[in-house]
Amino acid sequence: MSIHINAKKDEIAPLVLLPGDPLRAKFIAENFLEDAQCYNTVRNMYGFTGTYNGTRVSVQGTGMGIPSISIYVNELYNDYGVQKAVRIGTAGSIQKDVKLRDLVLAVSASTDSAANTHRFGGRTFAPSAGFSLLHAAFHAAEKLTAANAAEGAASVRIHAGAVFTSDMFYNDVPDVWKLWARYGILAVEMETAELYTLAAKYGREALALLTISDSLVSGESTSSAEREISFRLMMQTALEAITTP
Repeated sequence: MSIHINAKKDEIAPLVLLPGDPLRAKFIAENFLEDAQCYNTVRNMYGFTGTYNGTRVSVQGTGMGIPSISIYVNELYNDYGVQKAVRIGTAGSIQKDVKLRDLVLAVSASTDSAANTHRFGGRTFAPSAGFSLLHAAFHAAEKLTAANAAEGAASVRIHAGAVFTSDMFYNDVPDVWKLWARYGILAVEMETAELYTLAAKYGREALALLTISDSLVSGESTSSAEREISFRLMMQTALEAITTP
């Protein structure tokens, strides 16, 4: 076991989904995994392992922000030998054509965090997704959205591009996002840059799938209940992508 995860090494699969919300981890385990067993309750940051279409998959809550996800991803990669990790979280749109409930596949992540400034001695590092996971997720999302549309579900658009990882949820400069929007950033969130940096450090694969939960452009937002349990396209896409050989 590690400092923050009280699991034996063989209790965590090499394929892990990373929701920020531990209750979303519980929801995924109960609704998408077979024979799911809880392996972590430290700080109520739940972790579960089960199977999806016959493949062992774990789902581990990470909390919010770079310091929190850094703890869990470091331990998963270093202490448990995790090979592939997919963040499944929410983001705020900063583009008018990226709408509420759309799915964003984060190709790369800019950030205002000082974490990489410290790591690289003031130099700039460009954290980016693993291509095989990105490729698998894009095709899985296309198939799932087509199937959902055929069943009469509301249309959800898929976007692939850059996101911005912020250290601050409440910013004293409320319009700072407009600068990032001018440079083509799709959405703002708080963890992806660190996940991608750690994947590069350990030589592992990582991807962030983000459902748009609110829009800084339109002012629209979803409820906390929706953020916890209703973003099923993102969850299914992540499971399909991470279990693709």
